[in-house]
Formats: sequence, structure tokens, C-alpha cells
Amino acid sequence: MLHHRRSVVVALLGLLTSAVVATPASAEIGTVRVVFTKGGFIIGVGGGEGVLTFRGKNYPFTVSGASIGFTVGASTTKLVGRALNLRGPGDIAGSYAVVGAGGALAAGAGGVQLRNANGVILQLSGPKVGVELSAAMGGVTIAMR
Repeated sequence: MLHHRRSVVVALLGLLTSAVVATPASAEIGTVRVVFTKGGFIIGVGGGEGVLTFRGKNYPFTVSGASIGFTVGASTTKLVGRALNLRGPGDIAGSYAVVGAGGALAAGAGGVQLRNANGVILQLSGPKVGVELSAAMGGVTIAMR
């Protein structure tokens, strides 16, 4: 009887482990290209367009954002990178916040990692053109076109 219980427990643990491991594996990665223009004085506002390439198809989207804090100037940033944890192209839509410290773009070139409520993580980097000084907190919203 004890051996039977152990077998059942081992079988259940195996099922639970495979379910946990299978969930992240079903998520996929897409590539992202974004052009974002930002400007402001104290309150920074910006917007732009992008394209998600996922499963061989292109999905256009719009980007908007705002920041509150010290912002002076204007800049255009061309970003490329990856969208992680996608189950479908619509998962990229939503509001994003910076993940971890050091996510702000610096003059010249930089990178950012953002996460939305769907669990999608955008890892983007690229050059910045223009002059902008910023020490602000903000967010970005993506909407499918």
C-alpha cells in the first residue's frame, strides 16, 4: 500500500512539473521595430508607430506615452528588439512599465525593457536623434491598428 501511494505521488509530481514547464514553452518570441518621438518641458509626451513580426506576419501598432518629471527638449528614437512571452499578436497591446532599474534611454543610444499586464516583455534598443534631458517616470501604451 505504501509503495502504491509513493507511485501516485511521483506520478502527480511528474504531471505538475510537466504542466509548469509546458506553459512557458507555449509562449513565443516576435521581433519589434518602433519609431518614437518625444518632447516636452516638465511633462513629456510622445508617440509613434511600430511593427510586430510574429509567425511570419507583420502587425502594425501605435505607441503613445507620457512622463512626469524633469524633461526638456525633443528626440526621436528608432528601436528594434524582441517581444517575449507572446501567445498571439494581440498580447503586445496594453500599457507598459519599465522593468527594473536603468531602463531609461540615454543620449545617443540606449535600451529599455518594458512589461505589460499580459506578461509580454519588450526588450528594445536603438539610437536616439535630437536633444533631450530627462529624469522622468512614465509609461507607454501600445494599441494594434
